[in-house]
Amino acid sequence: MSLVNPSPEKPSSFKDESLTFDLAKEISRRRNFAIISHPDAGKTTLTEKLLLYGGAIQQAGAVKARGEQRKVTSDWMELEKQRGISITSTVLQFDYLQTKINLLDTPGHQDFSEDTYRTLAAADNAVMLEDAAKGLEPQTRKLFEVCRMRNIPIFTFINKMDRPGQEPLALLDEIEAELGLSTWAVNWPIGSGEQFRGVIERKTRDVILFTRAERGRQSEERHLKIDDPLLKDFVEKELLDKALEELELLEEVGPERDLELIHAGKLTPVFFGSAMTNFGVRPFLDSFLAMAQAPVARNSSDGLVDPLRKEFSGFVFKLQANMDPRHRDRVAFVRVCSGRFEKDMTVRHARTGKLIRLSRPQKLFGQDRSVVDDAFPGDVIGLNNPGMFSIGDTLYTGPRLEYEGIPCFSPEIFSWLRNPNPSAFKNFRKGVNELREEGAVQILYDIDQSKRDPILAAVGQLQLEVVQHRLENEYGVATRLEPMGYQVARWVSGGWSELETIGRIFNCKTVQDAWSRPVLLFKNDWNLGQLNEDHPGLELSAVAPVVSGVDPISL
Repeated sequence: MSLVNPSPEKPSSFKDESLTFDLAKEISRRRNFAIISHPDAGKTTLTEKLLLYGGAIQQAGAVKARGEQRKVTSDWMELEKQRGISITSTVLQFDYLQTKINLLDTPGHQDFSEDTYRTLAAADNAVMLEDAAKGLEPQTRKLFEVCRMRNIPIFTFINKMDRPGQEPLALLDEIEAELGLSTWAVNWPIGSGEQFRGVIERKTRDVILFTRAERGRQSEERHLKIDDPLLKDFVEKELLDKALEELELLEEVGPERDLELIHAGKLTPVFFGSAMTNFGVRPFLDSFLAMAQAPVARNSSDGLVDPLRKEFSGFVFKLQANMDPRHRDRVAFVRVCSGRFEKDMTVRHARTGKLIRLSRPQKLFGQDRSVVDDAFPGDVIGLNNPGMFSIGDTLYTGPRLEYEGIPCFSPEIFSWLRNPNPSAFKNFRKGVNELREEGAVQILYDIDQSKRDPILAAVGQLQLEVVQHRLENEYGVATRLEPMGYQVARWVSGGWSELETIGRIFNCKTVQDAWSRPVLLFKNDWNLGQLNEDHPGLELSAVAPVVSGVDPISL
């Protein structure tokens, strides 16, 4: 990637005008989605099994590796491998039959919900994974609300049916009652736990019998018609009768399948299966790809941008440093929104107005990357980032446009980050600035310029531990955390001028964020409420407004 001198000629998204391609066809065969769930619902396991059925890997790993068993593809960070959890978003692009899939794998740990919020900004669809025994859990509810804000279609996979769980009808009722989301069962389970025998495909009335696949391998599916006399050899009559009765009830009182409602995020198709044993994953993938929406138009400063727009455009939704520690690289994840992206093309950077030549775009697959020649709407590409990009940046050719930015959400834990070794300050500063750029944690600063140590602001404690781990392992700096005792942050909507009109305020600390905006820290919600009572005209926000055209300050 390189900056080029401005030219009177408009940058073109086509190096060779004689090059013809069917943009509509390329868009129609792409599906882009993220998986959301509460921790331990089986998200990373389902991700691995989807890759297995897509032919992207030959053997699926497990989250907690045993002996020689493979580590999961999506968990590439060393700390993820040590703890057996997903703590950073990755992109996994692969082909399945005639479909090009971009799977946005999000962190499963609740401490990393903000990374998931940003990733959902790049998704066209979401798969909501639910534990059959636990039903809806807090983190799933939070992420569902983000999907609802963006009108993202949601497909529900109820997992772990081979373990004791709640009644299927109760699980559907919970989704409808708590999320206000209508449900349409694509298949229906026969039994559960030790009596789980398989599922009935609602459309074809086929029975897919449950079998436990060899660990890490594709399951062998056995299909029988509902009236096949051999079925009695595999399924007890009372279990089958109960499943058929429940299906009949759904036909009478449940909603009908409506693709428009699905794409509007008002109706969720529901699947039952077991990701760990590979049961139900391939039928889910087939049905999901048939019903999921292709890349859609996105809001911008120029109105809705159609994916069929001839000129290229896209936005940065994630930054990641040191995916390959040997090369100390920094990668910007770009969601392609319109037109055709080509290697070596020249694009305009909306925030700075500069022209940039994109010379080494990369196809992403977890930590693995390869040079990509072209990409289309729905695809995610990786760009080398020499400190040029910020989250939310727009790249485009043709008439100017800028996509909606990605806001910051209110953190809940605040700690001073101390560097006890002054000789390592250069590496300390570099590490803090790069981790701030990629959104690993929010960085706040004391308004007293003499206090140079940054304040780490995060949703959960594990985020802070990851920052310390990465500073030590990737930048060679051992650090110390000093908790500050605050739990609530609010941005002052009117900026410094509004704060100055109020004068001195009590029971909170005033700091500034990376864009020099005032942020008030409170020890608890009671202190926040007290300030609201004392100064009812002071407008505070739990979500930081998007900053456009301004570079953040550095340590």
